[in-house]
Amino acid sequence: MIQSTSLLESWTQENNQLASGCKLQDGQNEPNREHNLFRQRRWSSDFHRLLRKIQGIPPHLDRAQLELSVVYNTCVCFTAQSQFDEAELLLTQTAQRLLQIAGDDPGTSDPSVLWRTALKSVTGTALHRRVLSLLCLQWGVWLAKSRLTAVQDFQEEVSLLEAQSGAVWNDCRAETKEKISNIPILVLDPRRLVDLLKICTAIVQGAERLTEGWSVLSALQAASASPAPRALIAYTHLLSGSCLAHMNRPQMALQCYRKALETDPRCVCALYQSALIYSRLENSQAEIQALRILHSMLLLPSTTEPAMAADRLLSPSLFLCSQSLSSLLSVPSALSVLHSLALKCVIHSRVSEGVECYLDLLAALQSEDQHGVHAAVSTLPKLPRLYLEAGAALLMARRPADCMALCDEVIGSTLDLLPEKVLLEDPVARRVAGSGEVTEEAENGLVRLLWTAAAYLLQGHCYSQLKDWKQAVTHYTRCINLLVKVHYKDTGFSLQMPCADKDAEQGVDLCVLQRLKGLSLAGRGISFAQIDRLREALRDLQLSRQAHPEGVSARRWYGEVLWRLDRKQEAAACWEQTWSNPIPSLSEALPVYAQELQSGPLLDSAELRQKLQELGPT
Repeated sequence: MIQSTSLLESWTQENNQLASGCKLQDGQNEPNREHNLFRQRRWSSDFHRLLRKIQGIPPHLDRAQLELSVVYNTCVCFTAQSQFDEAELLLTQTAQRLLQIAGDDPGTSDPSVLWRTALKSVTGTALHRRVLSLLCLQWGVWLAKSRLTAVQDFQEEVSLLEAQSGAVWNDCRAETKEKISNIPILVLDPRRLVDLLKICTAIVQGAERLTEGWSVLSALQAASASPAPRALIAYTHLLSGSCLAHMNRPQMALQCYRKALETDPRCVCALYQSALIYSRLENSQAEIQALRILHSMLLLPSTTEPAMAADRLLSPSLFLCSQSLSSLLSVPSALSVLHSLALKCVIHSRVSEGVECYLDLLAALQSEDQHGVHAAVSTLPKLPRLYLEAGAALLMARRPADCMALCDEVIGSTLDLLPEKVLLEDPVARRVAGSGEVTEEAENGLVRLLWTAAAYLLQGHCYSQLKDWKQAVTHYTRCINLLVKVHYKDTGFSLQMPCADKDAEQGVDLCVLQRLKGLSLAGRGISFAQIDRLREALRDLQLSRQAHPEGVSARRWYGEVLWRLDRKQEAAACWEQTWSNPIPSLSEALPVYAQELQSGPLLDSAELRQKLQELGPT
């Protein structure tokens, strides 16, 4: 008995020394992640070694409090290293040993049954608070492994934990002060663990049940009043906003996102979700402002560091592993945001800002020391497309020389790789025949051909802007000559079918193909008109109208050429049809360079109306 008491005191002292050292070092802010991991592994190893000593002799009630305390400390260290399976196995074995001491046999190894039986067996004893501490860790393991059903099934016990933990662990602290050498020290206050798990559970459950409406919203709002790190409180506001967005209450959602940012300025996901809401509301100016701020924040080092360190030993991020939550918290890379910002600026008539964003993006992609570029490139469009988008923006900003330089880069990198022809099959016929997808070679060949053709188209626009009509005709012709290399296996294939009826990716490419045909023919026809080659102009403008019926410039210039050819009645009829069809604004549905940029010579609507008045009634 004397030897047993001596061992108990020795092991308690060893536990307390380890726990005190762990607490002391954990309180020191160590920026080196590798050093932190080394310390956690050492603590875990030391506590586990002590536990093996204690469990090397048969379990006994006199040593149970010490054993449960060392199990708690060991499992905390396991959890800190994301060793959840090891922690759960140890917790299950401990519950079984505890029931062995009490003489109970639940007849199953199911953790829920074991813990309920264990709690019942120690009710009213000195071990109750230690079992509650271990139950907290089991709760954390379930949460970390996204086993929300187990947490929900154990809700009654979890509620008991929340209600009784304060009084039980206050008694524990008082007892510890009286007999500090005889009471095993815990590396983490269980009350803080309960508070952390409570709000983390609310966050994860909220992310999984966003579509359930007001009930989830009430739970999240209650969780926002919990004592917790600011980052976690911000997440409750973020999820409340997402819940309201699902309920089609965008303005209320924006208020929640604003609260999230006010609570934690590093909650960039709230800013990103705000930008998405502004996009849905078609508030382009607010969306652009949100994207600009988001990009600036993503460039700050603090946004890439862990935002939650309330308990350094157990980071809240350990318990926030839900896929639904990860999706809500995900934010595009800084480069992807910069690309979105550039595109939005160009589309919404803030061309000079868009140009600067595109140039910054291209400079960042070419910079060898740009942090995170290689990881972000995969989420961006291919480089030739980015060059073409930037070129279109430069053209709209009336910087034709810079636009042509970018187009030369695209042509230089793709021209030698172009096939002699591209053979495509009707997507509907291909599905009926069961022939599968378009071959990768044909698809890549089409994409490269479209890039090169678009580069020639933009260069034609540049020469048109410079009023060098001969060069404009040359480059528009080069574009057309490339586009006619695309052939169709099925002679009944119609290019006028809506894009929505085609395979998604190939459908967009075919729409771009038709747009490029229509725009290049229109550009060449307008250039011919400027040098009085009216027959050629009329032919190209008529072909442009067939390839791209929505093209407004081609129809107006078609009427102008008819007027010059003294076919004034036909010209008047053509113009009458175009008055109600203004040149469409730019859209994100297709690449910018495949849309009407209004960069060439324009016809004055007032002059056209005056001509019609002079002509008289048609």
